[in-house]
Amino acid sequence: MKEGTHLASVADPPDLPHPVGFPWYAIRVKPRFERVVHENLTAKGFRAFLPLYKERRRWSDRVKLVELPLFPGYVFCSLDIQRRLPVLQTPGVLHFVSFDGEPAEVDRSEIDALRTAVSSGAPLAPWPYLREGQRVMVARGPMRGLTGILLKIRNEFRLIISVTLLMRSVAVEIDREAILPL
Repeated sequence: MKEGTHLASVADPPDLPHPVGFPWYAIRVKPRFERVVHENLTAKGFRAFLPLYKERRRWSDRVKLVELPLFPGYVFCSLDIQRRLPVLQTPGVLHFVSFDGEPAEVDRSEIDALRTAVSSGAPLAPWPYLREGQRVMVARGPMRGLTGILLKIRNEFRLIISVTLLMRSVAVEIDREAILPL
């Protein structure tokens, strides 16, 4: 976890578990408009979700705890997609995240997991999306600068370093917090 990162909060207090209703969608918003869009969607009667986290920010004269979006540039909304025009007309909204021209649903279990994590009060922070088999680089520690492939074995992460000429590889245990995607 990043230094200075603290407890999470959310502008829309979760009512877990939420009733099964309309699907959730990710909405792309203008930079720094997440709160405004969330407030406007809620005022229009939509079920909006803006996960936030707290981070300590340093200025030359002070240190302050600020709330920031976990997913900058995005707000989640549960709605009947056939009635999306009022959402699109909301100031700050750019578009729905879509595939092949159709708004894509966010997996309900992922929204539930986010809502649970945010409401738990446990420290959380944004993290680069990593998947097994992805090329990564070690960002800190004694192996800083090494690159390899991420592998997970028995709930432990390993960095696979290969020697192509010999067609051999080595797996070294690595702290997940020390790696970044390439």
